[in-house]
Amino acid sequence: MASGDIAQITEALAKTHVGEVELSYKGQGLKLDNAESVKEMVQEIEQYQGLRSLRLEGNTLGVEAARAIAKSLEQCHWSDMFTGRLRSEIPPALISLGNALMTSGARLTHLDLSDNAFGPDGVKGIESLLKSSACYTLRELRLNNCGMGIGGGMVLASALTECHKQSSAAGSPLRLKVFIAGRNRLENDGATALAKAFKLLGSLEEVHMPQNGINHPGITALASAIKHNPNLQVLNLNDNTFTKRGSTAMAEAIRHLQCLKVINFGDCLVRSEGAIAIAAALREGLPFLRELNLSFGEICEAAAVVVAKAVRSKADLEKLDLNGNCFGEDGCEALRDVMESMNMEDLLGSLSDDEGEPEEDDDDDGEEDEDEEEREDEEDAEENGVNGTKDVIEDKVILANICMSEWIPKPDVSELWSFLISPSAEKLISLGAKRIRLIEQQVDVSDASKASEVFLKISSVYKDEPEVKQAIFESTDALLRKAFSNSHSQSYNFISSLMVNLGLLKSEDKKIKRVTVLPGHLFALEHAAAQQFFPADQADVLETFVSRNGKVFESCCNARDALKTTLVKRTTA
Repeated sequence: MASGDIAQITEALAKTHVGEVELSYKGQGLKLDNAESVKEMVQEIEQYQGLRSLRLEGNTLGVEAARAIAKSLEQCHWSDMFTGRLRSEIPPALISLGNALMTSGARLTHLDLSDNAFGPDGVKGIESLLKSSACYTLRELRLNNCGMGIGGGMVLASALTECHKQSSAAGSPLRLKVFIAGRNRLENDGATALAKAFKLLGSLEEVHMPQNGINHPGITALASAIKHNPNLQVLNLNDNTFTKRGSTAMAEAIRHLQCLKVINFGDCLVRSEGAIAIAAALREGLPFLRELNLSFGEICEAAAVVVAKAVRSKADLEKLDLNGNCFGEDGCEALRDVMESMNMEDLLGSLSDDEGEPEEDDDDDGEEDEDEEEREDEEDAEENGVNGTKDVIEDKVILANICMSEWIPKPDVSELWSFLISPSAEKLISLGAKRIRLIEQQVDVSDASKASEVFLKISSVYKDEPEVKQAIFESTDALLRKAFSNSHSQSYNFISSLMVNLGLLKSEDKKIKRVTVLPGHLFALEHAAAQQFFPADQADVLETFVSRNGKVFESCCNARDALKTTLVKRTTA
């Protein structure tokens, strides 16, 4: 191809000025190999004074033709543009397009290269363009279904970071609003790299990253990043794997996002504990929420009811999708009844793909997740100096899991430790008035599982004797008062952990064993639930699970009924 042909085309494009007109060749199936093949296109471009957008989706573009067609454009709609091309052809074509745009002084606002399957090398083909001044004005970046992989995700993250750095130095920081990168196999490392870029940008309004094989480390990184994008309105992470850790991290993040309108966590293995954490965020904020998708997440009916009640105040809600979870026929009907009682039955999506109630002894779910959790716990233990060898004193391990104090305690602290190692009513009473102070000072309520364990140890020594009851209620009230004084999300985490221990809620952490429920556990809860410090919404969550899992407390019928009555009063007060 003669250099004069390229010069002719680029000169024609250079004469085109930014305006409001769009020229589209979308879906015409053109095979554009060289400058000659785009000659008519150039002529048509010359006739469009004020051309702003050139659409080339659904055609196939060669290197030479690409080199000729990139000048003075604001919007580049270049998805599905390399059909039938060798993979080796694509990076040079992208480089040519990018070089022409940079040379022409273009200022892009939209760049769409979706459905091109160019892989990591393709990302390198647009790396220079993304770092250049042509992208300082970029508002939408669409790279859906490009097969970027981990390496491509890292290159992309680096390019966006550099663009922000250079544009900031030029006095006009990159303010990307829409980022779309679904079906790219980014996995944890790619997502984590992009999360760092997102945190730096702080301008995102839409993030779409479905089907990327991201597990909880990557989800947690993204959660940390999106908190720094206060104008985020759409968050689509469909078909990744949250599990409890990712779900709780994301719940903590979204409560900061008051502009959020659409949440798609469908097919993300949110599970019941994660759903409860997300419900906490819903109760706390998100006033403009329109759509919530928690479908296919292994969520039980009681947790779904908690979510449904949490959207009661969302005046803009258009759809709640809880399809494909584990409710069973009765559970589906109960959920519909709850929505109907709130006059929101039309907003509940179909439940036609419900998986049915889970088997009580089904412990095979999430074995891979469990193995991963165990490996991470072992690493955490090594970092904290607990190596699992025989020279670790068992009592100290128990206390390390409960308290924050040093290994060599003061005498009164030692008495508390002695009680927690081997609880008895006599030991609790012997602590005297200082027991409340010790509990408030020594128990780490920021860790929900630890606080729950302490609660169960104290209430397990219950006796129907005035002195014992008073000591227990004062102690458990002090513990719960402190636990509920933390953030809304931490309060929900505490209730979730307590319900797991009591057998009301199935946990994905198989190391957490349910205790044998004693009347004292329920009587202490009932006494606390009647106090003003016990949040009404937490009482509502607890009542939802207790009323649907009465069989768990069959051995404590009187205590169970007293607890249910008090919880209902607390929620309707």
